[in-house]
Amino acid sequence: MEILLYVGGILFMLIGLGLSIGLHEVGHLVPAKLFGVRVGQYMIGFGPRLWSKRIGETEYGFKLLPIGGFISMSGMYPASKTAGPARGVFRTLIQDARSANDETIAEGAEDRVFYKLPVWKRVIVMLGGPMMNLILALIIFTILVSGIGVQQGTTTIASVTECVVPAGSTATECAADDPASPAAEAGIEPGDVLVSIDGQPVSTFAEATAIVQAAPGETLDMVVRRDGAEQTLSITPIAAERTITDAGGQPILDDAGEPVVKKVGYVGMGSQMGYVQQPLTAGPQMTADNVGRVASLIVTLPVRLWDVGVSLVTGGERDPNGPLSVVGVGRIAGEVAATDAPILNRFAVLLGLLGSLNVALFVFNLIPLLPLDGGHVVVALWEGIKRLWAKLFRRPPPAPVDATRLVPLTVVVAVLLIGMGALLLVADLFNPVDILQ
Repeated sequence: MEILLYVGGILFMLIGLGLSIGLHEVGHLVPAKLFGVRVGQYMIGFGPRLWSKRIGETEYGFKLLPIGGFISMSGMYPASKTAGPARGVFRTLIQDARSANDETIAEGAEDRVFYKLPVWKRVIVMLGGPMMNLILALIIFTILVSGIGVQQGTTTIASVTECVVPAGSTATECAADDPASPAAEAGIEPGDVLVSIDGQPVSTFAEATAIVQAAPGETLDMVVRRDGAEQTLSITPIAAERTITDAGGQPILDDAGEPVVKKVGYVGMGSQMGYVQQPLTAGPQMTADNVGRVASLIVTLPVRLWDVGVSLVTGGERDPNGPLSVVGVGRIAGEVAATDAPILNRFAVLLGLLGSLNVALFVFNLIPLLPLDGGHVVVALWEGIKRLWAKLFRRPPPAPVDATRLVPLTVVVAVLLIGMGALLLVADLFNPVDILQ
């Protein structure tokens, strides 16, 4: 059964990745067709073709390696006859790129080419893919936090501490001289549902905790629901040193990584953990937070890749927040699916992983280097700046920017991307990230 769950987790992520890639390309395909560009191919994957079907002028299909996708637009670059001669040691590469580009321009459709679109339309076409991933991430995270919810302490009481013990004590039983806890004295019982404290309605245990912690020595009216009926109990929090926790019940750490301990109001009751649905604004906030984290990872990518290489050679522990290959993501998905946890918990983690994957696709494709989408956006914007400059100084319109001259740089970037992918693949096979430690 565990093996089936492991495989199921991998399949979930592969299908999710395939859909994310497919919709990314749809984000390019739809505006390109709306703007009249001829699109010859829409493919998910690279390498040998597994299946394809031509619908109209476009061939739709799948290829063997699920590591990306592409659409083949007619005339991504100016036709060879409009471009200047290729020079330098890379002239063969440049000429080959121009020849391949010329082959995409069908006879009779010379005006239905990408490079002749207005700059703003080209930017929309190229940003359509990353924006599709951002929208997917937003939908996924909204479903995760507002549909399923965030695991937090609920208003249902799970346990009542019989006595008060010092902070940090490892005692499991009450001593004869230990004072009774305020919750025990007030008659709170496991299964009670908190309704309000001191006249303030509470919907989460975190809200109840905040009221209690702010009122040491004060007698508070606490309304609880027990066996379907509401009861009002009087409770007086005592001042005690306690570890401060967040909404999820996890200890808050200081700059040194130590739990924060403060003297606060304490009553001695614990809550049941459960999924608490968040407002609809939480999804966009979670998406924005993920974008920030991934952008930070991209900025420090060379250092992080070096660390991955070092850990691969030395066998050291890898950073769980570091970059992963498709194999690494699939492996984590399998491990999560096979863990001994409630199904909803596992599904929530897998959904969050898929959302983070879409954020990574969004941010990574915005890197302003060819062959990434961000590189094509930069080329279009550069041409727009040249046209604006010519217009301001009443000069003839400049020729279209010939991006084939950047083929050498594109090749270098492609080689680096392949090298990065190979490093991460080997590391994920022989020194994988352990997220369940």
